[in-house]
Amino acid sequence: MTIVHVATPDAPPRAADAPRLDPTFADHRVPPDSSHEELDTSLRDLRTAAADWAVLPLDDRRAILRELIKDFHGVADRWAEACRRAEHLPRRGAGEKYLSGPYLVLRNLRLLEESLEQIDRFGSPRPNATYARLDGRVVAEVFPQTAYDRTFFPGLSAQVWMRRGVELDSLPLTQAVAYRESAKEGRVALVLGAGNVSSIGPMDVLYKLFVENTVVLLKMHPVNAFLGPLLAEGFQALLDWRGLRLAYGDVEVGAYLCEHDEVDEIHITGSDRTVEAIVYGTGAEGARRKREGRPKNRRPISSELGNVSPVLVVPGPWSGGDLDYQGENIASMLVNNAGFNCNAARVIVQHADWPKRQRLLDAVRAHLAATPARFAYYPGAEERHAAFQAAHPEAEHHGEAAEGELPWTLIPGVDPEARDDESEIAFRQEAFCSVLAETTLEAPTVVEYIERAVEFCNRRLWGTLNVSLLVHPRSLLDRRVAAAVEQAIADLRYGTVAVNCWPAVGYGLVTTTWGAYPGHTLDDIQSGTGVVHNTLMFDQAEKSVVRAPFRMTPKPPWFPSHQHTLELARRLTDFEAAPSSAKLPGIVWAALRG
Repeated sequence: MTIVHVATPDAPPRAADAPRLDPTFADHRVPPDSSHEELDTSLRDLRTAAADWAVLPLDDRRAILRELIKDFHGVADRWAEACRRAEHLPRRGAGEKYLSGPYLVLRNLRLLEESLEQIDRFGSPRPNATYARLDGRVVAEVFPQTAYDRTFFPGLSAQVWMRRGVELDSLPLTQAVAYRESAKEGRVALVLGAGNVSSIGPMDVLYKLFVENTVVLLKMHPVNAFLGPLLAEGFQALLDWRGLRLAYGDVEVGAYLCEHDEVDEIHITGSDRTVEAIVYGTGAEGARRKREGRPKNRRPISSELGNVSPVLVVPGPWSGGDLDYQGENIASMLVNNAGFNCNAARVIVQHADWPKRQRLLDAVRAHLAATPARFAYYPGAEERHAAFQAAHPEAEHHGEAAEGELPWTLIPGVDPEARDDESEIAFRQEAFCSVLAETTLEAPTVVEYIERAVEFCNRRLWGTLNVSLLVHPRSLLDRRVAAAVEQAIADLRYGTVAVNCWPAVGYGLVTTTWGAYPGHTLDDIQSGTGVVHNTLMFDQAEKSVVRAPFRMTPKPPWFPSHQHTLELARRLTDFEAAPSSAKLPGIVWAALRG
């Protein structure tokens, strides 16, 4: 069977693929494409400011961050509403857009300001605790940090694991490295923004400016370029300082910037094929350069490029309530943002002999069917969906999809040993739409199943960005299973390992790192290189590990059945702008009513 090859998920759309958004979403028009003259001027401004930014005192940086908090809070309501209307969501859908947009940016700003204060006092940001594992790897506890964290996310914890070779005593020397370097050479970074999640571009900008100490030109993605004027309001302090400039346009503008003499380094959230085009070029010449290892663009490039995200299910004594909760947990990992997330669940991995396998699948089916279909706003979604459907005609559709929408699609029982292109599409291509697959592994014991599942994820699934692992607490009473789970967390080659929750939690905590597992090369880039977020500024991180209760209480606000996500998201956004104990009752009340 022939697979239809489609445009890469995060590549800038061609004119024929232009995003089909509601044109009435905001008070601002989408700015026109930036001319070469405008781009040249912006980059000259940045070059002039780069050296001054590199040596800007901490107090001045903190003052800028406080201004950014005020200004981003001022645009939060319009930001969430613009995204809601652009994606044709009902009014309550704005809650999702608060959580994935202004809430996270405000949290990032606040945590960066706190880290700069700690650098001023102690020389580096302070994790809660640090220790060395028995295998020698150093671990930093990064969440919860405050009583507020423990109140909002009870039972949730997160650690950043360092690469081998980092010593416990010298860990602080691997933090805030840009603030320790004696030579403060100013650098100009190009950030090619993502089009799917509205916080990605702004948070990538903040990382470059405040962690890596570069000034930034942010090129807005055509899909969400409508947010540019709002982001400009939020970033006004940096625009005034000349530490940031914004640009607009399609692939031609991006190509011009990537080759510009004033650009020192590049960061992209998008597609592996886009990175290959930047590094090697396109067409036959680009393919030849890649084969020969001859990059045409030798600038440093960091990137976050997606994943076929697995959900590894550990068999256990799950009750009916457990199955229903985890069914919604898995469904929520797909339906959020219409499936246009790099951390969306893509492959459920189950033990073939677990008696409750089908009951868990039925719970996933029920929650997918109960969730309204979403407008397929991201270019190429229909073609990608059709390619998966052609390869797997047994795929199930759940829920009613109107024109312009795609049904939630489950492909159960994909052969884990399949090597043909048609079957492997579920394992080797990121669907980047409303598609989720399931596969099963044979193993005589649970421990051996866990070991085989780790090997399957590491070797057969494309990408290394994030993985979920679901395990019942009573399963951990068996010391052999508990040891196997801990070994799995250590052995899974993913940048974020999330236990009992969606890995997007690791994206949202912001104290954690977000990015691929280290080690990818330009000729096999997969999920990319480097990290972002990472407000404690670790320079030698290997992965982040997030652990949640098997059933989180209150209900997570990203669950589609949560009835008060909008109210809760607004209150959390206001809290991040100005934390106060007086705001706690309203937040707790909205959370408990989910």
